[in-house]
Amino acid sequence: MSDMIYFDNAATTFPKPPTVTEEMVKCMRESCGNPGRGSHPLALAASEILYECRETAAEMFSASSPDNVVFVQNTTYALNLAMKAYIPKGTHILISDMEHNAVLRPAEEMKRWGHITYDVFPTQGGPSQIISGISCRIRDNTSAVVCTLASNICSRRLPSREIGKFCRDRGIIFIADGAQAAGHRRISMKDEGIDVLCIPGHKGLYGPQGIGMMITSVKVPGRTLVEGGSGTDSLSPLMPDYLPDRFEAGTVNTPGVAGLLEGMRFVSEVRPECIDAMGKELWYRLYSKLCGDRRFEIYGDRCPSSVMLINKKGREPSEISGYLAKCGICTRSGLHCAPLAHKTIGTGERGGVRISFGVFNTVKEVDILCDALLRA
Repeated sequence: MSDMIYFDNAATTFPKPPTVTEEMVKCMRESCGNPGRGSHPLALAASEILYECRETAAEMFSASSPDNVVFVQNTTYALNLAMKAYIPKGTHILISDMEHNAVLRPAEEMKRWGHITYDVFPTQGGPSQIISGISCRIRDNTSAVVCTLASNICSRRLPSREIGKFCRDRGIIFIADGAQAAGHRRISMKDEGIDVLCIPGHKGLYGPQGIGMMITSVKVPGRTLVEGGSGTDSLSPLMPDYLPDRFEAGTVNTPGVAGLLEGMRFVSEVRPECIDAMGKELWYRLYSKLCGDRRFEIYGDRCPSSVMLINKKGREPSEISGYLAKCGICTRSGLHCAPLAHKTIGTGERGGVRISFGVFNTVKEVDILCDALLRA
């Protein structure tokens, strides 16, 4: 695998920093008791890992308290939990036209239950145009705006500060999908007016798969999605009404948390703004080589980021990705679980070839990719 070139970092970053693997193995060997379920050394050591990770995440994302960091399996679970816990029944919400199915499908399911209605706001244009699109769709019973901070298929990013201020001024909950933004830029829940931030460990935070976080500042307890043992208030038939216990039923993925903690330390050391700059440099390198070739279509906003979506005229996206795979280059073709976003940018049911950069990619690898695309 040493000669493989990996450009599928929007799906999951690879490789992971060596310290991430080392800390996960160390956790399994030395401190993998059940956190919060005992006073023996292994259980206490596991609890310490969890709390240290909560503290690190709270500091990184400007959360009001480490206790507000809830560990979940992934961003999809975090978004489902946030939407079903905090959006009141009988209300209306807004989602953007660039959403992943992790937002669209819960919204659609909640609509089918008769719990909510929703509308889709456009994301094309500058911040004022986007806010105008949100404003004209607000109803008297609008309770939440749920949207991504950065697209998973192209370079489009949403103006989170402006959206957060709009929501805060009107008492509307702002639930943010940070799957493609966390680790790529600094996110401040406090400064950006984000009430609930949903993020994965395995993407821009360079942690393992199977661990993520819902970080919340919403004051009400919220409805639970799963109930069970919490290690506290065991005599009560109800889940505790305080965080994080209310939403962490069952045993937490302690080795995953250990890996996530080390991933966040890695990102903090390299610095998100530097990681973002690296991605933009590689994006622009590829763009400058392809933009003058009429055989290629490049979609989305023409601003550098860590994600580029392309197609080659006369070829299906799966053909191009398949050819690149034979060349030892990993990309992803298709709809990327975001048909709404693909419809918005004009790739419809066909989708495209997504090339996504990570901190370990190089200019040389981009040049090899470009040569392969030209031959494809």
